[in-house]
Amino acid sequence: MQNTLVAPVGILGFGVEGQSTFNYLVRTGIKDIVVMDKNPVTLPDVPAGVNVKTFSGEGYLDGLKDCVTVVRSAGVYPMSQELFKFQMNGGLMTSQIQLFLEQTKSKKTVGVTGTLGKGSTVSMISHILTKCGVNNEIGGNFGVPALDLLETETADRVSILELSSFQLMTLSVSPDVAVVLRVSTEHLDWHKTVEEYRDAKANLVRWQKRDGACVYLKDAAPTAKIASESPARTKYAVALADGPSAGQGDAVIEGATLTIDGEKLFLSDCKVRGIYQLENMAAATLACKALGIRVADALEALKTYETLPFRMEFKGEKGGIEFFNDSYATRPDATIAATASMDRPFALILGGSEKNADFTELSNILVKERPNLRRIALIGATAERMLESLSQAGLETAGENGSGIQAAIFPTLEEAFQDSLSIGKGGIVIMSPACASFGLFKNYKERGKAFDRLVENYG
Repeated sequence: MQNTLVAPVGILGFGVEGQSTFNYLVRTGIKDIVVMDKNPVTLPDVPAGVNVKTFSGEGYLDGLKDCVTVVRSAGVYPMSQELFKFQMNGGLMTSQIQLFLEQTKSKKTVGVTGTLGKGSTVSMISHILTKCGVNNEIGGNFGVPALDLLETETADRVSILELSSFQLMTLSVSPDVAVVLRVSTEHLDWHKTVEEYRDAKANLVRWQKRDGACVYLKDAAPTAKIASESPARTKYAVALADGPSAGQGDAVIEGATLTIDGEKLFLSDCKVRGIYQLENMAAATLACKALGIRVADALEALKTYETLPFRMEFKGEKGGIEFFNDSYATRPDATIAATASMDRPFALILGGSEKNADFTELSNILVKERPNLRRIALIGATAERMLESLSQAGLETAGENGSGIQAAIFPTLEEAFQDSLSIGKGGIVIMSPACASFGLFKNYKERGKAFDRLVENYG
């Protein structure tokens, strides 16, 4: 593999992705490397003949003066004055995803973005392709850094990338098949505006070739606008039967049924729970259709797909109570989607660390549009603000005229879980926090594991 990067090459950000970039540079023959990270830098073993300079702390960007090319890690904001100056002076900036898409020998590349559902959709695409005998690998924001995929690449492989706005922001090449899921707002602590966030997402489709394919949700206006920027001739739309498009699409979702090319998939025949997953299933199927997979085979494969951990994960039934672990729901709209699938009386565990999210829509929907909701147990730094938001939406405690929802704040997940068990036989306990986990837990995975242990020890 020939590397066209001009040395010295800087690595901007030395987390998991930056360390992957370092390995890539070494194995492709780059001899002069500059590592820059605000945090302390610990280098791996450096081969003989490779010269590495490191810059860390507040002045870590001082390393730019020693670089001709910079590979930006996804989490580093690219619009800083220092990076503008670097490029104005002739410096070149690229990224892992840019390099991968420029150099890949995969027979096809698939990119998936959106505010919600990226991980589930890429794993569904992979599941379908595997079931249909197509060699494939997932990378990008999901699991394996993109440049690591080049090490094991074969010409018969389909490479599937989960791509965040951070990764897409400076991209100037797009995958063969682009999937744009629902796009709302996110990461406004990083992006300057909603428009900047959505514009970054549009790079997924903006540079597609005419023989490419774009899959999008027709009834989600921001998503449809992004898809309109794709030059690809093939565009597949996912439509809702009761949406603004009145079901005019290549895939139509009506209730708990997905229809594509006359073939139907009933959610009741699948292992996953949650009606919102039908959008991901539709997008995954249409992406695979663009890759030459028969729709009937794709839908059959989805019947055996099992959800990713902590994403509306069914943990079983004990004592007549069903348990769902949706710890990955770190945003209000994720919890809105999860609770829409509750078909029995349910208790909801909400709350976590503070990201200054607006809980107004979530509160209104929980109070006014979730008639099965009986109990809310609030935890974490957001608990008091969430309770106030619920009250403003018209929450009245159980026993009074009104919603009949019992809501209370608890200092720990254990106490919240114990309260939720009061839902009783025939009910559901779901943890879908609508917030990040920091404070009480290291991350959403640790929170999810803690919930799993509580379920395991119950009964």
